[in-house]
Amino acid sequence: MRGVHIMLETERLTLRRLTEDDLDNLFALNNDPEVMRFLNGGKPVPREEIRDVGLPALLAYYDRPGGFGFWAAEEKATGEFIGWFHFRPGKDAPPGEIELGYRLRRSAWGKGYGTEGSRALIDRGFTEQGVERVTAYTMAVNTGSRRVMEKSGLTFVRTFFEDWPEAIEGSEHGEVEYALTKSEWASAREQRH
Repeated sequence: MRGVHIMLETERLTLRRLTEDDLDNLFALNNDPEVMRFLNGGKPVPREEIRDVGLPALLAYYDRPGGFGFWAAEEKATGEFIGWFHFRPGKDAPPGEIELGYRLRRSAWGKGYGTEGSRALIDRGFTEQGVERVTAYTMAVNTGSRRVMEKSGLTFVRTFFEDWPEAIEGSEHGEVEYALTKSEWASAREQRH
């Protein structure tokens, strides 16, 4: 892909801006029932919805200040699209608070990519972007995602219940919030070195 804007590289991943050329990648990702299980109950997402609503919303982040947004994740070894990460202000979040999220293909699960990408975004946020607190959310029953949050340095904050228009399996157990402050991150980093 010409003109690719690489935002961040880790040992095994390249995080780059999404482009309109990612429509097929996003369609495949959003139509894997296991990937979408804890997001919409595994229902397929129409291609038109991704093209006309989803992708333009993701691309619009690049016009905002601060260098936050959604980032395509590719395996360095193969160049294969494995999903995306987001690192952006959450809805109604105070200044300095950024929400971390990720959606990875099933073929990328269990390889540590979620943790690797999340840690890199967190480190960049605290060192270069003026972030004071990182939050992440998932369904309480999504143990895989919770494990990534914990391995990325975030700690459990609370369980809460959202009023969703359509309940999906497991939603009766609520949502969980994890977080990490800049001072907690700095302290943990000192202990590692």
